[in-house]
Amino acid sequence: MQEPGDRDNEAYVREVHDKGLRFDLGTMSRRRMLAGVGGAGALALIALTGTAADAAALEEVESETAGPFPADGSNGPDVRTESGIVRRDIRSSFGDLSGTAGGVPLDFSLVVLDLEGAPIAGAAVYAWHCDREGRYSLYSTGVTDQNYLRGIQVTDASGSVTFTSIFPACYSGRWPHIHFEVYSSLANATTGAGPIVKTSQIAIPEDVARQVYATAGYEQSVTNLSRVTLAGDMVFGDDSAARELATVTGSVADGYAATLTIAVDPSGEESGGGTPPPGGPGGPRPSGTPTASPTATATTAAGVEESGRHWWWPF
Repeated sequence: MQEPGDRDNEAYVREVHDKGLRFDLGTMSRRRMLAGVGGAGALALIALTGTAADAAALEEVESETAGPFPADGSNGPDVRTESGIVRRDIRSSFGDLSGTAGGVPLDFSLVVLDLEGAPIAGAAVYAWHCDREGRYSLYSTGVTDQNYLRGIQVTDASGSVTFTSIFPACYSGRWPHIHFEVYSSLANATTGAGPIVKTSQIAIPEDVARQVYATAGYEQSVTNLSRVTLAGDMVFGDDSAARELATVTGSVADGYAATLTIAVDPSGEESGGGTPPPGGPGGPRPSGTPTASPTATATTAAGVEESGRHWWWPF
């Protein structure tokens, strides 16, 4: 059997982000519907509903995998319950840990609406992303003693939260992105009681990413970005992140501001992240118990063939 260290990184990332055929079919139908009203059709939809924000509110933002490094208690540590996690500036580690993530400054905002287009005030957003080197704090080699680039904010009267951070890297096999979970209240987020209303991701525009990755410290991101496309990304590829692509302004010298407006069902409930297959880019071996599926097919792309059965870890 292949050792974890021999695994191809891009294949690994593809595996841990595959949630199975049933999940894919549920999201593809919505994405293809959006693609079907693209261009002139989208303009007609906006004309009927009044504004672009109204049109977006007709469809929920896609549910995406939290990936193998959420630190939400579903795979190892849970930073949501730690004192200091509620904060705007997430560049530094907090609590008993110290250290600051370097990189080009980025403020990113989420505006959370309900399905009627009304702002949801008092919701909590937990956001996290990789650092300039493509590492996730608490998991990746070299930053297991850090908890930076993770934080929770509460939406204001306009449904908005803003985090002060740094521009994330593009690591092998994935388009540049930011993870987030939406909770109905701060208590649900910080006690670990849940439930999660929405788990999704923010996609970074290519032109801005290229500007940032031309600066010192992001050299590997240049190579990684050249090997992936938004349309071919395993998470955003179905519709090129039509409801997940942020609007970004600014410059390398002054820093950037990214904004994404999303619609969610306030009564929705989703599970958190999951345990990845063994090994991976800088991550620990999973501590969970694998699930056996003697009839596993392409729906378990994360499977590892062993003794005639497919063993896979849900995520």
